[in-house]
Amino acid sequence: MSTSVIETRGVRKIYATGSVEVAALREVDLRIDEGEYVAIIGPSGSGKSTLMHILGCLDVPTSGEYLLGGEDVAHMSEAELALVRNRQIGFCFQQFNLLASLPAWRNVELPLIYAGVGRAERRERAHLALERVGLADRADHKPGELSGGQQQRVAVARALVTEPSLILADEPTGNLDSTSTTDVLGLFGELSDAGRTIVLITHEHDVAERARRQVQVRDGVIVEDSAHPELAAAVTK
Repeated sequence: MSTSVIETRGVRKIYATGSVEVAALREVDLRIDEGEYVAIIGPSGSGKSTLMHILGCLDVPTSGEYLLGGEDVAHMSEAELALVRNRQIGFCFQQFNLLASLPAWRNVELPLIYAGVGRAERRERAHLALERVGLADRADHKPGELSGGQQQRVAVARALVTEPSLILADEPTGNLDSTSTTDVLGLFGELSDAGRTIVLITHEHDVAERARRQVQVRDGVIVEDSAHPELAAAVTK
């Protein structure tokens, strides 16, 4: 039986501005199992970014349940959530968020510093992570000496260095040219083939099609899921 990494049950997220309430998510049920490569796709304002923030433990639902690795996130303290974000989830964003003054390997080791890992082990693990993304020969290069695609690979290495159970990539190709986009998506494909659980947030259909499963969000609800084609019929009724 498959093991779920992510499971949401009836998740709603309401934002209130004065007396006006906006439902960003409405009764979202989603399960992602270990080893899946899933693209969550939708236009601006669809709710996909809100869903990403909840899946990444950067925000909490207004109602409903979110289970990460079978554990209800609502029962976690702020300190426990911080540990989850540092150790269980590897983040990769549209902005590379690399420190310009540090070489690649030092950027990659940062999550390990926060996790209290010793200096020698940090360096070894950072170099191994860079090797896994094909940048072993660029470990001492600063971000300004790397192409956009290489910088995103450094960001992916940083996401991998803690050996997380989930890689959460938010528009990771948004700032890349077509060649670098192909390069980075090829890397995600390789990671998926190696058994990594990957959730990719995007508004681009050609990017989403590189994933093994596509989940389409519109107006705060899931309107299509390639793993559950019956859902689209239910939504349109």
